Amino acid sequence: MSLPTADVSVRVAWAADAPAIAGCQVRAWRELYASVLPANVLEDLDDEAIAAAWTVALDKPGDARNRVLVALERATVRGFAVTAPAADPDADPVADGEIVEFSIDPAHRRAGHGSRLLQACADTMRADRFTRAVWWLPTTGDALREFVTGTGWSADGAHRELDLHGDGRVRLKQVRLHSALTEPPADVDA
Repeated sequence: MSLPTADVSVRVAWAADAPAIAGCQVRAWRELYASVLPANVLEDLDDEAIAAAWTVALDKPGDARNRVLVALERATVRGFAVTAPAADPDADPVADGEIVEFSIDPAHRRAGHGSRLLQACADTMRADRFTRAVWWLPTTGDALREFVTGTGWSADGAHRELDLHGDGRVRLKQVRLHSALTEPPADVDA
């Protein structure tokens, strides 16, 4: 007798996913940035406005290699990620891909969605012929950084500080991680 398995997957996002992506993003950001951003900034995040922006982005990506992936449990979005050519001045836009955004709904973490989504990001960037992946993480995101480094990513020495409002009041410190996008090992029959 076999045990039942959950219906989970990762696929490319559709414009119809925009409201679910926005809701997931708002919930994740309120948790991830609680110690960094003022409470009123997080409370003012507008699901509907963010969903409208996602709809536009999903309908007309800026680059053919901009990808939005969604982690699903049955037909419900539990997380999402965005991959694209790396935009850093020291990046090679042909060889370097970037995970621009990666969010798992806080209520659905530790269910394998993050692992599946991260693997799908690597597979997607590999399919887009990138050979290296980079990812900027907040310096305060210890749990996320521990998860990512546990999968083989490592800091490459780069760091930055973003001025979120342009007036110096709200700054976000980040560290860059990287990973080689080598082909996964082929299954070998013994």
